[in-house]
Amino acid sequence: MIILVDDRTDVTDAYRASFGREGISAASFTPSDFANWFHSTSGPDIAAVEAFILGDFMQRETVTRAIKTKSEAPAIALNDSTGLEATLKLFAAGVDDVVRKPVHAREIIARIGAIRRRTAMPAKAADLGDLRVFNDGRDPEVGGRTLVLPRRERRMIEQFAGELSSAVKSLVDRGEQFALVTAPEVRPYVRMIVDRLFPAIPVLSHIEISRGVRLEVAASLS
Repeated sequence: MIILVDDRTDVTDAYRASFGREGISAASFTPSDFANWFHSTSGPDIAAVEAFILGDFMQRETVTRAIKTKSEAPAIALNDSTGLEATLKLFAAGVDDVVRKPVHAREIIARIGAIRRRTAMPAKAADLGDLRVFNDGRDPEVGGRTLVLPRRERRMIEQFAGELSSAVKSLVDRGEQFALVTAPEVRPYVRMIVDRLFPAIPVLSHIEISRGVRLEVAASLS
């Protein structure tokens, strides 16, 4: 999840749509709404934020300092124009990068990845049989060989290997009967993981489900 902060909704709406096309979810706030959300949100929810993107608004230095008291996620400021003094003040407040607009969402994603690689401890891989999943942007490995995946599928595997596999294990331990339902384009990747962890569980795409079947959502992954 990426958090966008700007008092211009047209700016945040455009970037939210751009991140969505790259397979990354984003939420947007005005500066005042962000302050209310940030101070009322629990630690685990803050920890789930991958980066904070700050538009060109007056309170950016104050917002940056607040972010850094509760989160280690990168904070990137987007500038509408150049200005050395303003840039230096942002860095002094704790921002991790300052970027001049216009800038493509892909470049912002790349900058987020670069900041996280510089500041993060070496990521511990999750080994699922012969599948090794990393959480630092690297492609997974199968049998020691790199499996090159599109960004959306790689992120889905990273998240599945963590949070959703725990939910599935809980259902298995309780003896529940269930199936995993995915979009058709990611079904092969989900099936690849499930075969290594829970081989008896069926994986269906939503178009394979019969009409009239009652569905109850036990867990989800966006």
